[in-house]
Amino acid sequence: MDRSSTLIAVFGLSLALAACGGKGDDKLGEQAQEAAENKADKMDAMADNMTGTAEDLMQANADATREAGDAKEEAIDDSDVNADKLSPAEREKVINGN
Repeated sequence: MDRSSTLIAVFGLSLALAACGGKGDDKLGEQAQEAAENKADKMDAMADNMTGTAEDLMQANADATREAGDAKEEAIDDSDVNADKLSPAEREKVINGN
């Protein structure tokens, strides 16, 4: 997913979560950010085995993934979602964007 699609998805998610109301759950946002960080760490490890343009592109993707994770965490926190009311499948969807 390219960067603009990711950001659009994050903002769409925040609007959907905002409609739910309830208490915000910082833990849910942190889990989403951590999932993005883990994905970016894997990209960095892959970049270590590359050279030249491929390495630069992989590192740029890792950086964009981290930024998207930070934006997603903020969107979830700002949405004031009641994470206790979400099913495990819904939480997984919010965290991983699946």
